[in-house]
Amino acid sequence: MSHISYSELKDWKFCPFYHKLTRVDGIDGFTGNEYTAFGSAIHSVCEKKLLQEELNDDFFVQELKKNIADLTDDVDNKLVHQMMKQGNNIIPEIDDALQEYFEEFEVLAVEMPLMEDIEGHDDYKFKGFIDAIVTTPDGKVHIFDWKTCSWGWNAKKKNDKMITYQLTLYKHFFCQKMNIDPKNVETHFALLKRTAKKNHVEFFRVT
Repeated sequence: MSHISYSELKDWKFCPFYHKLTRVDGIDGFTGNEYTAFGSAIHSVCEKKLLQEELNDDFFVQELKKNIADLTDDVDNKLVHQMMKQGNNIIPEIDDALQEYFEEFEVLAVEMPLMEDIEGHDDYKFKGFIDAIVTTPDGKVHIFDWKTCSWGWNAKKKNDKMITYQLTLYKHFFCQKMNIDPKNVETHFALLKRTAKKNHVEFFRVT
């Protein structure tokens, strides 16, 4: 293959043979479920909010239904109904969480594509999409990735190297693409928590 992505690297770490079957031989692996459908729908909401685009009250539900319809396996309709309510609990907190965490910020990019050279490997690139990039008045650039989850992440998961590598790689190749000093770039995850009793949106920095 002419490129590698974080998800491909994660598949290889999980099992090199699984990576071969799905990434090289082209045999279908995991194709999605109710949770990935929910994640895609809420990501679309977050994107529209960052771009300050018009957002209808039923946008999330319609996106979720569309994503569910694309699934090939049987669907748990009770779970989907719960997810509709859970998504509508998350959405009102997104703007406030952004303002509280970054205070004053300007959106630099949403879903920025990366297809960058890998040093020492001719004709081999790193491929990715950065969920969101914002700048703050102190001159810092902030890369963050939206992650849907149930109640949240514990400390072990927040510090899991295989998880945080995603942001490390995005930062490295973003700085290479934009010719920016890495010292001026910070990375964060934004958790969108379906089953939390409160604080449905949580930002935290990855160093």
